[in-house]
Amino acid sequence: MDAMIVLTLNSGSSSLKFSLYRVEGSECETLMTGEMDRGDLRAEDARGAALAGTPMKTATPEAAMQAIAPLLARADLPAPNAIGHRIVHGGPKLLAHCPIDETVERELELASALSPLHAQAALAIIHLAKATWPDVPQVACFDTAFHAAMPDIARLLPVAKELQAEGVQRYGFHGLSCESIVSQLGPGLPAHLIIAHLGSGASITAVRDGCSVDTSMGLTPSGGAMMATRSGDLDPGILIYLLREKGLDAATLEDLIDHRSGLLGISGMSGDLRDLHAASSVPDAQLAIDMFCMSVAKQIGAMILALGGVDVIVFTGGIGENDALVRQAICHRLGAFDLRFYTQGDAGAIDGCGVTGPRCAVRVMPSQEDRSIARHVASLLSAVADAS
Repeated sequence: MDAMIVLTLNSGSSSLKFSLYRVEGSECETLMTGEMDRGDLRAEDARGAALAGTPMKTATPEAAMQAIAPLLARADLPAPNAIGHRIVHGGPKLLAHCPIDETVERELELASALSPLHAQAALAIIHLAKATWPDVPQVACFDTAFHAAMPDIARLLPVAKELQAEGVQRYGFHGLSCESIVSQLGPGLPAHLIIAHLGSGASITAVRDGCSVDTSMGLTPSGGAMMATRSGDLDPGILIYLLREKGLDAATLEDLIDHRSGLLGISGMSGDLRDLHAASSVPDAQLAIDMFCMSVAKQIGAMILALGGVDVIVFTGGIGENDALVRQAICHRLGAFDLRFYTQGDAGAIDGCGVTGPRCAVRVMPSQEDRSIARHVASLLSAVADAS
């Protein structure tokens, strides 16, 4: 296979990550990485040096998207000959990575109700990419694909058969992140693995022999553990109460559950753990941190049960990789599972995370979603070319 230059676009509701790779066979070389977060756009070359013109201020992911082509040109980097998009939810009909055509775009529009926080942003980025590079093939890579073969005991939700027939089920998310962890573990992949992807969105996944067997998020990315602004799992009676007694409509409920709950709802000040740590002397800020750690620990405990034990727990994602205080607090709450905490540098520390037990290691590993996307894009388009 000839080398392919792949641009990966990983859009969130208010952020955009992008990377450029040269993919040839099993080799995936990073040429550039960038991110727009909190209005700041940063981009670096393969050596970690800031690209000319960055950092810069951008108001939206769409504005950041429009800055990518000029960035590549100024840095004398090649234009992409393939583009891969992280798609959070493809609905019941799109469960495998695929080239984007008009039919796929229609299905993504139909599935947008299942992930309103992410879907419209991703569709906007797809349209902008098509306008910027009209002759470059684009590929949709789905977070749900990694979980598509979950057993019925995890996949099915306890709802009426007619709803199940319409695709109301557990889909699971952060699949590209989970896949990247499995890939990084390589020959050292344990039989019983739990992946805690902790960021603005948070999910816990049980992996047996490299396959997802259960995960905390459900039909939508709003379920499972408490998150930055999302509630996570709630008593469904709360929603009935709010509909019946408070007269809330669907849009107001969605805003409440996805934008005004979680860490933000409890603290009353922010959904960002960095802000809450800085304000931890405020009781509600510390309570939000404590509730988040307990919520994640509960989900990890449930996944230990689903696996029948655990060999390795991996923390990944922005919080999982960078917030040692949160990792320590979660592990402390898992004491009933005989995990022992070690400070960094002590004997037994693993990859600087510093947790180990008689049957379980806890590690910190980077989420490499974009690298997974690049590999899928190259493999899929090469297979399409070979078949034509």
